[in-house]
Amino acid sequence: MTFRSQLKDGLLRKNPVLVQLLGMCSTMAITTTLFNGIGMGLSVTVILILSNVFISALRKVIPNKIRIAAYIVIIAGFVTIVDLLLQAFIPALSENLGVFIPLIVVNCIILGRAEAFASKHNVWQSALDGLCQGIGYTLALVIMCLIRELIGNGTIAGGFSFINGGNGIRIVPEAYRILIFALPVGGFLTLGFVIAGSQWLSRKLDEKAARKEAEQQ
Repeated sequence: MTFRSQLKDGLLRKNPVLVQLLGMCSTMAITTTLFNGIGMGLSVTVILILSNVFISALRKVIPNKIRIAAYIVIIAGFVTIVDLLLQAFIPALSENLGVFIPLIVVNCIILGRAEAFASKHNVWQSALDGLCQGIGYTLALVIMCLIRELIGNGTIAGGFSFINGGNGIRIVPEAYRILIFALPVGGFLTLGFVIAGSQWLSRKLDEKAARKEAEQQ
């Protein structure tokens, strides 16, 4: 299993949000600004990598009957560390994400990768899997944030204190924003369009690879 194939799985073929439809609660709730999306994506990526590494390293030691409980304890430890670091160094992000940072403990993305991959592969492959899945998750959040923030609020990069005092860069006049995209229903609409786009791109890439293989034969 190569890094390229793992990255392709994380970005398109097995993207945790766009294909596996995992972590939908946080995806719908926090993708209103780019600041929230990047913060949540990086937090999940760090926890994914660290939990995958530890679970892979201990996979032969953890008894099979209590493996899920053990995985949750390991994940909870890293979630607590990330939560405390956010509270200490990026309090604005911690406040925006609120309960969704502690809820990473039971996020299906983390536990799913632990059970499906880290418990069956070595430490290096598990670390790469966590990185690639985290990149795919972050990319999906960022795309959704850009669409929802631009259409729903008319701005880009809102929440970053160094950009216009946290108000972001206004692209669309306030009178022309479509507020429904800033609401949960707008998250579902945006997710549907993004999933459709990712499936179209994945199909095109598969067709291109098939044509290339046919030409080589």
